[in-house]
Amino acid sequence: MQKLKNILFNKTFILSLWFGLSFFAVAKDIVLHPSNKLTTHNNYIIYKHNFLNLINQHTLFGPEPQYYFDLNHYGPVFGLVIAPFAVLPNQAGVIIWAMFLAFILYYAVMQLPLNNSQKFVILLLNVNSIMGSSGNVQVNPLITALVIFSFIFIRKKQDFWAALMIILGTAIKLYGIVGLAFFFFSDNKVKFILSLAFWSVVLFALPMLVSSPAYIIQTYRDWYPDLLAKNAANLTSTRGNVSVMGMITKIFLVKNLSNLLILVPAILVFGASMLRIKYWRNLNYQLLLLASVLIFTIIFSTSSEPPTYVIAFIGVSIWYVILDRPITGYERFLMIFALVLTNFSPSDLFPRYLRVNYVIPYALIALPCLLIWFKIVYEMLTRDFSKKAGVLKIDNLENKA
Repeated sequence: MQKLKNILFNKTFILSLWFGLSFFAVAKDIVLHPSNKLTTHNNYIIYKHNFLNLINQHTLFGPEPQYYFDLNHYGPVFGLVIAPFAVLPNQAGVIIWAMFLAFILYYAVMQLPLNNSQKFVILLLNVNSIMGSSGNVQVNPLITALVIFSFIFIRKKQDFWAALMIILGTAIKLYGIVGLAFFFFSDNKVKFILSLAFWSVVLFALPMLVSSPAYIIQTYRDWYPDLLAKNAANLTSTRGNVSVMGMITKIFLVKNLSNLLILVPAILVFGASMLRIKYWRNLNYQLLLLASVLIFTIIFSTSSEPPTYVIAFIGVSIWYVILDRPITGYERFLMIFALVLTNFSPSDLFPRYLRVNYVIPYALIALPCLLIWFKIVYEMLTRDFSKKAGVLKIDNLENKA
């Protein structure tokens, strides 16, 4: 057992899984079908045309079936982010993009104020998530990293850069705005607010350098109805709306469920968990809020899909590694439940019959994360953070990291 533990929790082994499986997931079709000049990764082609449409001042949100199926829902700033990859040949660009996403999330996790054991356990728990995300070349690892960076910069009293992370994440995909939850940990809130205003102006104007002011203003006007249309489509989608609202709608066959009936109580509960002001400077309390934010963002969003849960599962993993040791039977059950249903069910590691007939139709991927989110809120409201807690520590990682 100790020998197996030494293998599983070896730094080189974990990093080989993290980057090796990410590379395999994105490159396998290209290697198997090298003559396919247009890579099969449709999402990447959408991202690339965000940049191409930006510089050619074509609408970002209209259908382009001659290039890709589905629609682009990312703002003009994303065109600048994808630009270095978009100028490359498709097959090279898509691989480098996926590896960049794997690296940026890895780097963000490694910057967390945790010990080496905790960081590498987070990576190990999310190997399957990053592999699935890489296979879909999803932008979600970048959004996760930006939220984490906003948390880290605020803790380091670097509010100016924290504000950049929040505005950049929001400008790419609205999920990034949740970094504002860390505002209360800032020691210089005026500077933080001014920094948010500064970066909002800069990132609004920056795409104008490769297009025009009139085009960018019109693009932002077009973005809002596009997001509304996307939300409406998610509500009737089989694979979309993998959220608490979607779960209730699909399990109980509730028609025309108002999102506010779920969102308002959830926001109130979330807000209540932040009221213990005396612990705002406590690291474990702050990390629990980070975990809560990452999970909340996904489970209460009708835009959530299975690949989006890489964001939530990083939050689940942060919660797990900062639990008081030894953990309880219920906490162990929650973690295993989340691994099986949230992490593995979208993949081939899970029985296809159960996935197709139960997990996807009833949005059950959200269920373990909802239970864990409730547990996090309970801990934030009741835990005595002044006591020294037992900490996850694996000697092999501590010695070799």
